[in-house]
Amino acid sequence: FFFDTMSNQNGQADLQLPMSGWTVAGSEFLKPLSELIFKYLDDATDTSKPVVNIASPAELADAFGKSGVDLRLADDVKPVSSENLLSACQTVIDKSVHTAHPHFMNQLYGHCDPVSIGGDWLCAALNTNVHTYEVAPVFTVIERAVIDKFARVIGPEFAANHEGLFVPGGSIANMYGMLLARFRLDPEVRTRGVVGGPTLVAFVSDQAHYSYQKSAMVIGLGLNNILPVKSDVTGAMIPEELEARVAEARAAGKTPFFVGATAGSTVTGAFDDYNKLADICAKENMWLHVDGAWGGCALLSKKHRVTLCAGIERIDSFAFDAHKLMAMPVQCAGVLVKHPNMLKACNGTNAAYLFQPDKLNSELDLGDRTIQCGRRNDSLKLWMAWHAFGDAGFEERVDRSADLCHYWMTKVESDPRFKQAVPLVLFNVCFWYLPESMRNFDPSNCTEQEHQRLHKLAPLIKARMQKEGLAMIGFQPLKGMPNFFRVVLPGAAVLSTKDVDDILETIARIGAEVESQVP
Repeated sequence: FFFDTMSNQNGQADLQLPMSGWTVAGSEFLKPLSELIFKYLDDATDTSKPVVNIASPAELADAFGKSGVDLRLADDVKPVSSENLLSACQTVIDKSVHTAHPHFMNQLYGHCDPVSIGGDWLCAALNTNVHTYEVAPVFTVIERAVIDKFARVIGPEFAANHEGLFVPGGSIANMYGMLLARFRLDPEVRTRGVVGGPTLVAFVSDQAHYSYQKSAMVIGLGLNNILPVKSDVTGAMIPEELEARVAEARAAGKTPFFVGATAGSTVTGAFDDYNKLADICAKENMWLHVDGAWGGCALLSKKHRVTLCAGIERIDSFAFDAHKLMAMPVQCAGVLVKHPNMLKACNGTNAAYLFQPDKLNSELDLGDRTIQCGRRNDSLKLWMAWHAFGDAGFEERVDRSADLCHYWMTKVESDPRFKQAVPLVLFNVCFWYLPESMRNFDPSNCTEQEHQRLHKLAPLIKARMQKEGLAMIGFQPLKGMPNFFRVVLPGAAVLSTKDVDDILETIARIGAEVESQVP
């Protein structure tokens, strides 16, 4: 199918002609595949269909075997027919989790708009690396345009002097913030290494994303030197606790250099107080980074940015994930920095074979600012979507998600079968289903038996919903509380209040059926 070669009379490959599998046969394969994809997208929001057809690894292997394509890549793989490969592609669709389904609320991503999907397709077809203007002229200027737009969204003070990059996810964006903070305080670390330098310490909320810890490991800071700061009932960092921790670190002879704040924490959706944190950082000469991967898009809402994002233009760097509430396909993330030229100063090596200064337009090259060489274009889909929907379209999406979360929590608070676990900030709804005998449950004054019963109940309810394909919703414990459901609505564009009502009734129905399993 793919790798038929044109041979000459001696049976040798004819190098004067292209391999046929890469030309005619390849394009003929894409046409029926695109039909499969279009059908999936057309049906994706049909709530009568399951979110997932859950299967074990053995069942997945059997399904692929029936398609005529072995899941395992054998020692001597033989080409398969286009029909078999298309059948395998259908199996991929059928057995995958349908994240575009309105009832997929398990993670911070979900339904994507068709314009951004088209942008991803176009990017794959053009297949280039965004390291030099020479090989990626269009993608280079588009990336710069999107970064510039995000900087202006943060605020005029930030936009006046900034730079940025698209990176492989919010975790890497957070690591860039930490790398730049260290470089500003200790630029010799580039050549000396971490040995022989100051003992640096970073501070993050006890509800901050775990990528901060991973960053500390990767850059050589060490887990012992990334210090958690107590958070309030919503999960926001308490500024006074930060001041106390900084004082403790200085008394121990360490050098504070970085504060990792959050705009929309993963579990509770908390937003930190950026003005107070900026005041502390200015006083203590610390870099202030904001992880806005989940909630940073609140900046796109005139209604919510005033109350939740005040002072954010005072920060040093900002991480965003447009593949979450902005509904881009995974991945679409970046980092913005309020210090022009620092990315290259920190990360550049001036590779002579690639970043030649005497090349046309070399001053526009982005590659030496990054820690990568190969870098996929992730800005095109967002640029296309922004033009398709405008500022108002993204604002509507953000406000709709917040409004549906408010509706959900209102339903929880008015129904004795449920109880709020954490106060609603904006985008995260945290609640328990309560068995009939526990309708007066108080998490601050409960018995160990009550605690364990609720802790075990949420996983049972989720497992039933998952096996029946009804919904996917996450759960977790927090600060000593038993497991509760955490609902996030990145797919709010295809969700309705009826869906909210239906899912709550499903949780209550299954909860009543399984609660006897946890006496």
